[in-house]
Amino acid sequence: MNTVKGTLRLLPVLAAVLAAAPAAAAPTVDELLKRIEQLERQQQAEEEALHNDRLREQDPELITRLKDVEFRTLSLQKQARMVEALDGVTAGVGLVAVAQRASDDATVNGEGEGQLNYRGDVSVTLPGGEYGRAHGRLFAHFRIGQGDGLANLSDSFSAPNATAFADANGAGSPVLAQLWYQMDVPLGDDGTGRWPRRHMEITIGKMDPFLFFDQNSIADDETARFMNGAFLHNPLLDVGGDVAVDDYGFTPGLRLAYHNEQGAPESWRMSVGVFGAGDGAAFNDSFDAPFVIVQAETTRKLFGGLDGNYRLYGWSNGQASEFNDGLVAERHSGWGLSADQRFGDYTTVFGRYGTSTAGKVKFDQALTLGAEFGGSYWGRGGDAVGVAVGWMQPSDDYEAATGFDQAEELVELFYRWRLNEQVALTPDVQWVRNAAGNGDARDMMVVGVRAAVNF
Repeated sequence: MNTVKGTLRLLPVLAAVLAAAPAAAAPTVDELLKRIEQLERQQQAEEEALHNDRLREQDPELITRLKDVEFRTLSLQKQARMVEALDGVTAGVGLVAVAQRASDDATVNGEGEGQLNYRGDVSVTLPGGEYGRAHGRLFAHFRIGQGDGLANLSDSFSAPNATAFADANGAGSPVLAQLWYQMDVPLGDDGTGRWPRRHMEITIGKMDPFLFFDQNSIADDETARFMNGAFLHNPLLDVGGDVAVDDYGFTPGLRLAYHNEQGAPESWRMSVGVFGAGDGAAFNDSFDAPFVIVQAETTRKLFGGLDGNYRLYGWSNGQASEFNDGLVAERHSGWGLSADQRFGDYTTVFGRYGTSTAGKVKFDQALTLGAEFGGSYWGRGGDAVGVAVGWMQPSDDYEAATGFDQAEELVELFYRWRLNEQVALTPDVQWVRNAAGNGDARDMMVVGVRAAVNF
């Protein structure tokens, strides 16, 4: 209020000048005394108002306006300090609910089944400090959910609902899904002060390996696109079980990555990850025979400058399970590739291939292909149609044990209807033929709808 007080000290002087100004008729002594008394009362009221920091109805109008200006200034300063304190902090909240119905031919007892599940995710990224020009960040991710999805399905290689999530007792308690720290280390300095086009990333903590390996722009998010696990990641790693994760899909590990963007907008990257496997995924003997994966990837401008991402990777899991005996641990190895490429303004296609090179697995080759078509084609820019097909070939060991030798074939179709920036509804249809490699198995049909809210 010092500024306000300093301004009002000039008011008596201004009043005296105005009183001394020439007038049409000279005031009498009584009138002058009344004017002086009125000015004194006004000045006293203003001084009393200035000593009180709150806005009151009885305050003079000039004081009220000056206080309002000062309050607004202080509020802006407070907001500026808050923004500065939150600089570098990001957060996300997502909620997804899925209702699915399996056909009579898709269930063990031949009676159809319907199930509902939900899942919520909350994540926050915090600044992680600096070391020279290197800077870090801390990522935390909590997940909550209930419902295991369709539980009475006939045996198959694929999994129709990757959104299903529940804690160990099914009570819907929050789970700390991920907590990792990443340091970005610049390599070289061109003297411009800009971030170099080459840098290293060092990531350590509990994480989802698929966040850093086998990524894909249109086939890696079950809350927005394909829901079947065979289309989210390489089937050998995900529904095949070769990836090393705990019951919730996460594991402790270390990742090193080299990024080279000297040819920007085209770039290439190399990365290696070492993760706890078997009991190690639950922080027991975390690096005893770990899961190791190496990936080379590049981003290219093809077909007239359209973005494409291409990834080649190989893995080895020292504590994988033999397909017909979950208690027998053995080493599984394999390699795969993941690619996504835009064609035109609103069409993106993807493909994945994987093959097993060591270990007794249910299927040893897998191929998935698909595409997403943006709604701008029909005047709905936020909508999209997605279609994918999959093929999983039983291994010789599996055929010898079961007699099943037919490739499981899978199709998924969805339409994502975006209500607004935060809410989307997605009807989804899935069809499976030769489930679990059994050529005599009945065709499976699963239909559902997904509601997703994201902030």
